[in-house]
Amino acid sequence: MNHQHLHQPVVKSEEAANIFPGTVPQHPRILLWRDEEKLLHDTIKDNRILAKLHRIIIDSCDDLIGQPILERVKIGRRLLHVSREAIRRIFFLAYAWRMTGQEKYLTRAEHEMLGIAGFSDWNPSHFLDVAEMTMALAIGYDWLYDGMSLSSRARIRQAILEKGLEPSFNSQYNTFLTRNNNWNQVCNAGMVFGALAIHEDYPETGAEVIERAFESLALAYEMYEPDGAYPEGYSYWGYGTTFHVMLISAMERILPEKWRLHDDEPFLKTGGFPLNMTTPSGNCFAWSDCGPKAGFSPAMFWFAERNQEPRLLWIEKQRLEHADFAQSAKNRLLPCALIWGKNLDFNRVSEPASCAYFAQGPSPVAAMRGSWNNPDAVFLGFKLGSPSANHGHMDIGSFFLESHGVKWALDPGKQDYESLESKGMNIFGLDQDAQRWTIQRFNNSLHNTLRVNGQLQPVQEYARLDRFSDNPEFSFATSDISCMYKGMLSQAVRGVGLIGGQYAVVRDELRGGDEPAVVRWQMLTEAEVAAADGNTLILRRSNRQLRLRVDAPARVKLATWSSQPATDYDAPNPGTILVGFEIALAAGASAVLDVKLIPESCDQPVVFNIELDQWGVKTKDIARSRSCACDR
Repeated sequence: MNHQHLHQPVVKSEEAANIFPGTVPQHPRILLWRDEEKLLHDTIKDNRILAKLHRIIIDSCDDLIGQPILERVKIGRRLLHVSREAIRRIFFLAYAWRMTGQEKYLTRAEHEMLGIAGFSDWNPSHFLDVAEMTMALAIGYDWLYDGMSLSSRARIRQAILEKGLEPSFNSQYNTFLTRNNNWNQVCNAGMVFGALAIHEDYPETGAEVIERAFESLALAYEMYEPDGAYPEGYSYWGYGTTFHVMLISAMERILPEKWRLHDDEPFLKTGGFPLNMTTPSGNCFAWSDCGPKAGFSPAMFWFAERNQEPRLLWIEKQRLEHADFAQSAKNRLLPCALIWGKNLDFNRVSEPASCAYFAQGPSPVAAMRGSWNNPDAVFLGFKLGSPSANHGHMDIGSFFLESHGVKWALDPGKQDYESLESKGMNIFGLDQDAQRWTIQRFNNSLHNTLRVNGQLQPVQEYARLDRFSDNPEFSFATSDISCMYKGMLSQAVRGVGLIGGQYAVVRDELRGGDEPAVVRWQMLTEAEVAAADGNTLILRRSNRQLRLRVDAPARVKLATWSSQPATDYDAPNPGTILVGFEIALAAGASAVLDVKLIPESCDQPVVFNIELDQWGVKTKDIARSRSCACDR
């Protein structure tokens, strides 16, 4: 196929020379340059944690030898599972060859790459598939360049060009250029890696891809303003941000004047986001289309080194010292942890300075905990923003609670996309009447929010963090979420707080609208209701116990509701129920809903009852109440 017939680059030879002043480094030039293997060997020799990661990669490569090569088998409309496994295999094998010099790793990687190069295409209709496949072959081509045969180089180089880079100039496929989400980050990273790999053969195309990515990536940077939080939640932070970091890590070495970040950029703050979204038990505060599991993150090594902030690795160090390493073998970007961690001193990693985290942005979030050292500590999360955020749910005002490793108030999580798309569902619409909002886990049926008259939250509205405090006596966050109940309530303000690091309060101050309303306070839980007494429920799970106590209204009828779906397309929610209560709110009437969530380990009086506008003002009153001989 003639490249020039497909695409005439707008960057000409003399402009390409300006984009790449001087000489582009010889292969390998992506992430780990020629002869830098010695630095890794020295690090592995002296660092037992990174030595374990190195051993995982080598052992995984030994397991790959003799396995069938990958085939082009789609699941629904996606080839993404194949592309991701391609990165894992080729990245691992190329690393193993560079670190050991053993031909078996080179040979196996070369066979894998030739097989992928022979695919009919890399599924450009779902361009993430193309991006990750291009990155896989780019790393392999660059890192194994000296060892491969000329014919293999030619076939792989041509595949990177024709099945990777060329489709990215087709307007049918390159919508990632104008998005501000993980597609922008992943697709631009994949394309730039491809361009770097074959630069000497296609300098004009490579220069255009790189310049285009630099301009497009400005949209992705905006997601992190002002405090570094990621709008799509923990899981997608791990996806989009890691690829973003890979792109920056590769390009700032080649074009440092243009690509190096400034110290005041919000993006550099984002390492604090996954750190604080990780709960004491090692799970995560999940919301949006995220799953509940936290995992090892190579990108945190980059943020720790770039910011000279070893505390960012507190969670990663805990995992590497105590967790099962088998899961790390599934992380396709694992070699990056060694590349970015080779200059870090793990002895300088200490616990984070604050037990509270607050961030504005498209999806404002708060996280408060009793301790960084105790896996049984209480963790309280609070989610705001808009359902219209990418991968967003109708979860505005939702809270999350964990103690003793038990998730007492949890998020329902996402539903597998293919399970919905295979039934003809359009799951990514964001209009108020989009089919997405008929899906139980995506609308506000199961989230720990207020529900008024059983209505949906308005998609285009937005709620921010209004007030917050990291005072360990009483850390809290409040938000005016009235916009989520337009036409139903004239006011709804919610505050969540952690008192003395031991128990949580969720307080809502409401005023009715023009018509009477039924307000439901609800919490999704995996616990069983062990007992009910007046305004108190005893919840029990895993031999642990939590009291849910309603202090206002004075009298309510506590209830449970099924969390199971009534449609054939919604996923089941096994082992969960909704607990809470409903009140009838007259037109224009005011009401306070005050709920305490008290773990069995709480050893202090539970007497807190302060209006939201006084939270933070009466901190001394809170501290004094903790020492009173009052109701437990």
